[in-house]
Amino acid sequence: MAIKEQEKLINGLVVEALPSTLFRIQIASEIILAHLSGKMRLHHIKVMPGDRVLLKLSPDGTRGIITRRI
Repeated sequence: MAIKEQEKLINGLVVEALPSTLFRIQIASEIILAHLSGKMRLHHIKVMPGDRVLLKLSPDGTRGIITRRI
């Protein structure tokens, strides 16, 4: 069983909402694409442009998963 890498948790700002629960998120000076986590979908947590969110970045840093709305 492989040891899971440490996830990078980062704060970001939702810039744009796209179809299929995809969002453009501004982190520092770059914009990445992120989608909602399963628990947020299950509990119908709404995320709108302008919300601050906590997200996990992929290892390459180009995509992410929104885990919490702040």
